[in-house]
Amino acid sequence: MLYKLNINVNNKQYCLDVKPWQSLRDVLREQLGLTGTKCGCDMGLCGACAVLIDGMVVKSCIILAPQANGCRITTVEGLAQGDELHPIQQAYVDNFAVQCGYCTPGMLMTTKALLDENPNPTEDEIREYLHGNICRCTGYTKIVQAIMDAGQRIRNAV
Repeated sequence: MLYKLNINVNNKQYCLDVKPWQSLRDVLREQLGLTGTKCGCDMGLCGACAVLIDGMVVKSCIILAPQANGCRITTVEGLAQGDELHPIQQAYVDNFAVQCGYCTPGMLMTTKALLDENPNPTEDEIREYLHGNICRCTGYTKIVQAIMDAGQRIRNAV
């Protein structure tokens, strides 16, 4: 049995046939080829698969694809505009907040949701917001610096 899934991903409309038990992450990766959304824990604990659904950060490994029907989804591939990185992505690069890079897509999407909600977060607010994203390479210091820098860049651009 297949389910008709109508979703908008990175400002492009899709109508897909999905199995009712498929995760949104698997549909993004396997049917749409958007492999920036990573496979981590499969339990919604690590944050590597984080995407935005209607502007809210969610763990796509624990969302069934049919639950996203009619929704707007943004993946890490949807942040940059052509060859120009989003200010959040550029801040991560400039602040050396990327090491192995596995957690980075989820961190970027969580950062986007945070800064959309609160463009001037404190360090404590950032650390609290990141509680669902695990990075095994860093001590999070550079990531927090990058988020503060990204917030400043976005505020200055307005």
